[in-house]
Amino acid sequence: MKVKFLLFIAVGMFAISCVPLKKYNDVAEKAHLCEEELNGIRDKAISYEHKANELESQYNLLVNDATKLKQDTTDLGERLRLMKTQYQKMVDQNMFYEKRIEHDRATVAKSAGSMQAEMDSKSIELQRKQDELKELEEELYQKQKLLIEREKRVSELEEMIQRKDEAVKLLKKKIADALLSYKNRGLSVEERNGKIYVSLEAKLLFKTGSTFVEAEGKKAIIDLAKVLENEKELEVIVEGHTDSDKLTSPNHPKNNWELSVLRATSVVEIMTANTIINPSILMAAGRSEYHPLDPSDKAKNRRIDIIISPNLNPLFELISK
Repeated sequence: MKVKFLLFIAVGMFAISCVPLKKYNDVAEKAHLCEEELNGIRDKAISYEHKANELESQYNLLVNDATKLKQDTTDLGERLRLMKTQYQKMVDQNMFYEKRIEHDRATVAKSAGSMQAEMDSKSIELQRKQDELKELEEELYQKQKLLIEREKRVSELEEMIQRKDEAVKLLKKKIADALLSYKNRGLSVEERNGKIYVSLEAKLLFKTGSTFVEAEGKKAIIDLAKVLENEKELEVIVEGHTDSDKLTSPNHPKNNWELSVLRATSVVEIMTANTIINPSILMAAGRSEYHPLDPSDKAKNRRIDIIISPNLNPLFELISK
């Protein structure tokens, strides 16, 4: 720029030396104007240089910002790609979970249907059990009522049995007292199994092979019958027993069976003929030789057993109910 200026002055001086004053002045004026214009241009150049420096600074700032932005853009791009990858992964996972949820929902629905069917079945079974329980409760109630009734009957039976036992004991004492004088003369009184057994040896009643009762034996039978004549709830069995010796007589009795029955019948006839004993409570039976007391003592086996037992029909009737 300085070279241009010097060239301009040289041209001016040359022109001055070559031209008249007027032209010189014109030229000088133009030169002045040019100088002013040059100064203006220089000022502008300085101003533009300042602006250029400012612009360069701004440019550098912009370059730095652009570089930073580019780096940020790169980072953001990488983050975007990472986020896209993660997003796609999440989308894939979400689709997987949706399919799994759908499958689980179907499974749950199927299971719920199965559970509902099972619950319905259980409900029906529960209702059946409740009905059975109700029936059992009703049955238990009826059985409890029946048990109470039976306990009442058992109590009545026990009371009746106790009364019978007490009556048997009392009757045994009365019989024993009435026949006390015959105690050591072939007569015994025992209580066994709720029955009274009055056993009279044959020597007290009969002669050998005879069915006729002797006077002493007859008195003992009458004394016994008198004790029993006012007793209504009794059963009296008169049993005839013989030894094992065989009978050989062609007349009656022909054998031990017949002898045992006829002797029992003779005792019953004495009881009914000499007392007011009720004949309906009596029974005559023959045992022959088949129920010996002592196989080695024939005298003991020849006997009359009078078995006195309470009439148990009322007891059996109560039990049958």
